[in-house]
Order: sequence, then structure tokens, then C-alpha cells
Amino acid sequence: MKKALSLAIAAVLAFSLTACGNSGSTAPESSAAPESSAAAESVAEPESSEAAAETTEAGNDALKIAIVSSPSGVDDGSFNEDNYNGILSFIGKHPSSTVTPVKEPTGDTAAAVQAVADIVADYDVIVCCGFQFAGITQVAQDNPDVAFILVDAFPADAEGQDTEVDNIYAMQFKEQESGFFAGMAAALETKSNKVAVVNGIAYPSNVNYQYGFECGVKYVNETDGKSVEIVELPSYAGTDVTGVNVGGNYIGSFADAATGKVVGNALIDEGVDIMFVAAGDSGNGVFTAAKEAEGVYVIGCDVDQYDDGANGDANVILTSGLKVMSTNVDKALETIADGSFEGGNVTLGADTDSTGYVSASGRCQLSADTITKLDAAYEKVKAGDIVPAANFNGITPDDFTVE
Repeated sequence: MKKALSLAIAAVLAFSLTACGNSGSTAPESSAAPESSAAAESVAEPESSEAAAETTEAGNDALKIAIVSSPSGVDDGSFNEDNYNGILSFIGKHPSSTVTPVKEPTGDTAAAVQAVADIVADYDVIVCCGFQFAGITQVAQDNPDVAFILVDAFPADAEGQDTEVDNIYAMQFKEQESGFFAGMAAALETKSNKVAVVNGIAYPSNVNYQYGFECGVKYVNETDGKSVEIVELPSYAGTDVTGVNVGGNYIGSFADAATGKVVGNALIDEGVDIMFVAAGDSGNGVFTAAKEAEGVYVIGCDVDQYDDGANGDANVILTSGLKVMSTNVDKALETIADGSFEGGNVTLGADTDSTGYVSASGRCQLSADTITKLDAAYEKVKAGDIVPAANFNGITPDDFTVE
């Protein structure tokens, strides 16, 4: 099953965008080099293998870092930018280090790997953002003195199966936990008792968000005696990478804001007043639908999207489900700098403060009672007492039980 799943994922990932919304904001100011295309000549000079070896063995406080993303770049206001911010945080503490953003514009998996291969000789560290980079295994093995940080994927071997590589630190996240908190927030705050989750494509990370959301709503219904309905549009049901119908509301693209608005409006017409949106640029259309409606809120994902919700003097963002990539990228870079770097595959969640939700004053519109209940549930998720369903963790939303 694992091999079949890996092959299925490899077959469908013809392109990849971020899981969640696009703010259209600019990247944070820094001394970083301007973003280049994958075909552009690198601004950094290659270093010798002896010097590169010092990067992972003895440590190196002056790292040459590249961040490779596709196709929305490091100023997408969401997934890629959060990874970039982790690098900028590291550089703030190690000003001799530099970063060069490289954008592979097609999103094609083969092109993504080639973009990494084209620049590998020029850098000490390459940060790869997205599951389209799972195929960098051979590139990494051919360049053992370069450290790789792979986000949202594990490296795959020639047969498409997950593998571990000595110089790749790969991190995935338990999106179902962030989805769970989003579902709780929606169920606790809804006035119409109708909520929904809107996704881009039924890739595992998106299905994780959906399943987690559904579990969060179920949890509130059972613990608070509510009867909140999760609204699904049958014509937008998703099919995951193994061909299973997972239901939900899938736009079918991460780059179709027009259809996103259609789906958002259709859900609003059904009485939905809170929507959790994990749909990349397509989510912008859902945001627009919410802004044009009365009393409708959106829950952002991956990063704090409160600024994206601005609507005149009001704001449509209720809260945001978080996947904390920046902190973990920063930590990984620190291990490279101090010489303690080790490759390996990790799945990060609440137990490492890597998933969560926005509850800060001025950045959400949650009631104090809702925040209290979310905080209590967070501790249970962190301790493993609550385990939300995920695409491939053996639990479905129907199986999820409230102890």
C-alpha cells in the first residue's frame, strides 16, 4: 500500500502550489538577493568540496543558502514566504550568511528537481519548498557535502517510496491538527450552524486539513451539545491520490480564483457562515465571496492571514490554522551552522508547537470562551489524547471518537 501510494502521488503531482491562501504581500525586507528563475545564472560562486564539507561536519556561520520554490515564489504571503521568513530569521542571527530565492515557474516535478540540480554546486544549503521536490534524492546523494532542507515531503527513491538520506532533513506536518482547531473554531462561532471547508486539490495535505476540520466540528457537537452541519457540494467532491472519494469541496486547482468564488458563493447560498479555506490562489476567490456577503467569515491556513481578510473597516478572518514552517527551517539551519546537522524524516505537530491556530488579540475574532476551549483541546492534541483523522493515518472522520 505504501509503495502504491507513493507511486500514485508521484503520478498526480504534475504541479504544485501552496496549500493555502495568497495574500499578495511582498516578501519581508532583507539583504537577500532578488528572486531569480531556475534558468538564471546563480549569483554565488561555487565553493570547493573541502569548504562545503565544513558546512555539515564542523559547522559554518557563513552559509550560502538557496530557497527553491515553484511556482508562486517567496512573496506568496503563505507557504513559501513562511519558509523564507525562517531563513531570514536565521540570517538575522548570522549576518554573514546569504540567501538566494530561486523560482521554478512551471511547478512540474521533473522541472523542480532539475532546478535544484542546476544550482547545487553553488550553495552550502538548499531549502526546497513543497512535495514536488520529493525527487531530489539522487541530487542529494550525488552532492553529499550540501545540506538539504525539504519541506512538506519526504525524499523518494527511484521506485517512488519514501527513503532517508544523510544530507536531507525532511519535514512534514500534521495538517489534520490545524484543521481540527479550525473545525472547532468554526463550530463554536457559527451563527447559522452551517460551516464548510474549501480545498484546492485532494492531495494528502489538503485531505488532512479537511478530515481534521470535520473532526473538530464533530468534537464540538459532542462536547458542547451542538448540531453544526458540515456543508458539501456533491459536484465539487474530491478524489484523493488513491482514487477514493473524500467528499468535501474541492476547487480542482490551486490557481483558479474564479472557481473559488463560485464555490464560496454556492456555500454561502446554502447558509454557510464560516469557511475554512486551504486552496492556494483559488482561495482568494472564496475570500472575495465572503467579503461581498453579510456576516460570513473565513478561516485562513498555514500562516496568519488576518491581513488578507481586510474588508474596508471590517475583516472576514475569524482565525487561521497554523503550520509553523519558519521556526523549523530556522532550527534546521542552526544545526547546520553549529555542525550538529543530521538528515532524517520527521512529522511535526502540536507536540513540537508546529501546528496550531491564531488567538492573539487583534489578529483573530474569536470569543474568549472559544479560545479557552481551543487551548484546552490543544493540550489534549499535544499529549496525544485527541488524534484527528488524516488521509492515511488509518482514521476517517466517521471513525473519530470523542473520549
